[in-house]
Amino acid sequence: MKSEHNYIEINKETWNKKTDVHIKSDFYDMPGFLSGQISLNDIELKLLGDIKGKRVLHLQCHFGQDTMSLERLGASVVGIDLSEKAIEKANEISKQINSQATFMCCNIYDLPNYLHEQFDIVFTSYGTISWLPDMDKWADIVSRFLKPHGQFVFVEFHPVVWMFDDAFEKVGYDYFNSGAYVETVNGTYADKSAPIVQTSVNWNHSMSEVVNALLKQGLVLNALEEYDYSPYNCFENTIEIEPKKYRIKHIDKKIPMVYALVAIKK
Repeated sequence: MKSEHNYIEINKETWNKKTDVHIKSDFYDMPGFLSGQISLNDIELKLLGDIKGKRVLHLQCHFGQDTMSLERLGASVVGIDLSEKAIEKANEISKQINSQATFMCCNIYDLPNYLHEQFDIVFTSYGTISWLPDMDKWADIVSRFLKPHGQFVFVEFHPVVWMFDDAFEKVGYDYFNSGAYVETVNGTYADKSAPIVQTSVNWNHSMSEVVNALLKQGLVLNALEEYDYSPYNCFENTIEIEPKKYRIKHIDKKIPMVYALVAIKK
């Protein structure tokens, strides 16, 4: 497995490359966002509930659309991300729309060295934990930054999805965490024809690995849901079954594509 320093540097470079492409892509619809639209989906909105007046920490925020959307719903928000380019763009967009959201650039495991407060809600979503090797360290970060009785709201692509090859035609990867996968790919999920080549280091984390890591930190599971669709058209061979609901065409609803949970800090 790559050393911790190497995987951080490799993945940081990947996300730095992706940021400009993503901002210009139809996938992220920056014109719609700048006009006042919320980038969050029904799944997380229902779990978050009314967040007016809440203090929210958004982990792995990319260039901050969801962070600033949380603010548009009435929260006070801090977003953190590994990519300097993404945080630079988040600050530019924040200034453009007069957002009061705060953005910080750091590796998530190093966050206690930079941030010293606790939050009503810790939030993270879609394609975040696959970039992290250690769920116990991740859960410790979540717990550390939650106030007593605060809630962790988490939405993620289901680990079953990551078992398949890109075309969803065969099982090519383990469901359980068997170590790092190092891959080089062309393009990006937001623009598959983008002229960029990136190397990434990823891990597949089973649902039990994630849940048990949170339970070890004394968090209490309050909700756990699974969904047979993705709200994003970020995979191959998809079909839109309803607005913003995508499935793999030849698999239909036979596999879970997303799961979500809420955990409360005792």
